[in-house]
Amino acid sequence: MKVSVFSTKPYDRQFLEQANAAQGNRHDLHFLEPRLGADTADLVRESHAVCAFVNDSLDSAVLELLKERGVRLVALRCAGFNNVDLVAARELGITVARVPSYSPEAVAEHTVALILTLNRKTHKAYARVREGNFSLDGLLGFDLKGRTVGIVGTGKIGICLASIMQGFGCRVVGHDPRHDPRFIATGASYVGLPELFAASDIVSLHCPLTPQTHHVVNAEAIASMKSGVMIINTGRGALVETRALIRALKSGHVGHVGLDVYEEESDLFFENLSDQILQDDIFARLLTFPNVLITGHQAFLTVEALTAIAQTTIGNISSFAESGVPDHPVSVEMLA
Repeated sequence: MKVSVFSTKPYDRQFLEQANAAQGNRHDLHFLEPRLGADTADLVRESHAVCAFVNDSLDSAVLELLKERGVRLVALRCAGFNNVDLVAARELGITVARVPSYSPEAVAEHTVALILTLNRKTHKAYARVREGNFSLDGLLGFDLKGRTVGIVGTGKIGICLASIMQGFGCRVVGHDPRHDPRFIATGASYVGLPELFAASDIVSLHCPLTPQTHHVVNAEAIASMKSGVMIINTGRGALVETRALIRALKSGHVGHVGLDVYEEESDLFFENLSDQILQDDIFARLLTFPNVLITGHQAFLTVEALTAIAQTTIGNISSFAESGVPDHPVSVEMLA
């Protein structure tokens, strides 16, 4: 099957080619650096499938263009599917597949890295020592033991994070429409979202982005949180209302923020913009806060995760080629 792979980075090509080779190079993978959108859909060229990532645009207009070019499958190499118009895909007869799970440990461990760095300020200490400054002023942290960690979204990543934070001696509470016994088995408990926000010293977001979770952390939610709360988002950028977050940082109500995702990241992340002036004033404002730590959507970036993503993606394509049904299809019903 001929597949156009958009938003390709060197590591994407490496792991997808390895996964394809393991299946006897069944598919003709055409790697493209540009992101998929209305202005790049012409690059598909006789492909029956496109492989897309988190910042590729698959709205109704793009899907119509893909349909005209013979595309029958959109193989997402990510868990989220908020960038796809699933209603339009169904109407056009285009199947959508995803990678529902790759390495929950990768994302959960990156979450902990953000928590520890923000708390103990190791990034600042590293920079100081490199300059011969051994002062400890401004590096004060707090013990994690005894603190309450609230996890919004208790899928595999949330469960993994719960286990890790239990190891620090934290009290862990979670919120999810579906109660998973594996989350409870870690020693955590389920609470309502208002109670989670009110009780947590650290709030960590791991739910999918849907109409129901869009801006789940908004001005009202932040106001209900403890003064000095730490907010971590390694899920999707639009789970957090950025303008409200900035206001709370300015007032001092929010004590620490760790972000691996951002609402308007599609114009920033995965590219080297070091020689350019940032045009996003809101993002630039975030960077001015000393208690904000931002990474460029790298929580998934481990050997294990990339291997699993590639294997599942190639598996989806192979299953679709054989039966017309991928291993992990995405449907409109999943938006509910």
